[in-house]
Amino acid sequence: MDEDALAGECCGSAVACVFSKALLARTAACELAQRSSRGEQELIACGAPVARINCSTLAALLHERARFALRLPAPGRPLMHVHALRLQCGGLAALTQVLGGDGDVHRMVAAARERHGSLADLPWERIVPAVAGWQPRRRTAPRE
Repeated sequence: MDEDALAGECCGSAVACVFSKALLARTAACELAQRSSRGEQELIACGAPVARINCSTLAALLHERARFALRLPAPGRPLMHVHALRLQCGGLAALTQVLGGDGDVHRMVAAARERHGSLADLPWERIVPAVAGWQPRRRTAPRE
């Protein structure tokens, strides 16, 4: 990916990875992710526009279905980092648990579409509680 394609833009870029927070937190991986850096900032772009649309659809469905359980703000309002992280990491972990995948975002989305026909037809009654129950790793104090 051309670094200039992401220059001046971050999460709002047309090529930015939808699940970049989960990838940066190393709770998920994606075979289509293309990493680059600008200064000290690590950027992740999606290598396939169709895959990005599928991931955007999944992210929108996760937000819609888990909004009440995670106490997310109303649509159109920005998410705090902790909510976005919980939605992305918890959502992908729940999807891995439900589908039995290997944690690769692109392959899981493709498998979900293949098995259920549509991302809207996923077993949300099993996914949402798993998203709500997801907790970030605990940080340990540095040893001196």
